[in-house]
Amino acid sequence: MQKETKNKTKTLNTKRLTLQTPTPDDAKHMLDYVLVNREHLAPWEPIRKANYFTIEHWEEQFQKSMELYQQGREFAILIRSKEDTARNIIGQCRLSNIVRGAFQASHLGYSLAEAEQGKGLMNEALTEVIRYAFEEMHLHRVMANYIPENQKSEKVLKKLGFTKEGYAKDYLFLAGKWQDHILTSLVHPNWSPEKLG
Repeated sequence: MQKETKNKTKTLNTKRLTLQTPTPDDAKHMLDYVLVNREHLAPWEPIRKANYFTIEHWEEQFQKSMELYQQGREFAILIRSKEDTARNIIGQCRLSNIVRGAFQASHLGYSLAEAEQGKGLMNEALTEVIRYAFEEMHLHRVMANYIPENQKSEKVLKKLGFTKEGYAKDYLFLAGKWQDHILTSLVHPNWSPEKLG
């Protein structure tokens, strides 16, 4: 199920989750998410500057995210539990670097709160996001890369059907050092150029 409001946000729903493109109004909830999960996420992310942990940063970030979504260049999603009336953010994912033309592909990134690990929530969220990427955005390929030690990420991608395609040395500068990454992708099996319009 999906819903698009007049301010051009998108909402997708799964059995347990609400997935929504962010707006500046989500800044406070996002700040709470990154503060609570700061140590949990640190090994897999760049070293964050102090302003990353401010409401102003997230208001600006989400304004940019809305603009990129409307331009068709990014699809960022905040993950919330349907059971949580406080609407706390429990995770996020993003289809970024969306390229059209002969490529029709994007990169996928994601994170989940430490307290929500082991419940299958990221798999549930990404299944719906990938469905949207293939059926509504008509992408042909979604690429996701992970640090070899990140076994949880490897497990999620394997369950979703991603295929290992390579190994990149010193691929991203994360946690203060250059990190190797395993490169994977998922290809839309029934992609057709007629659907691009």
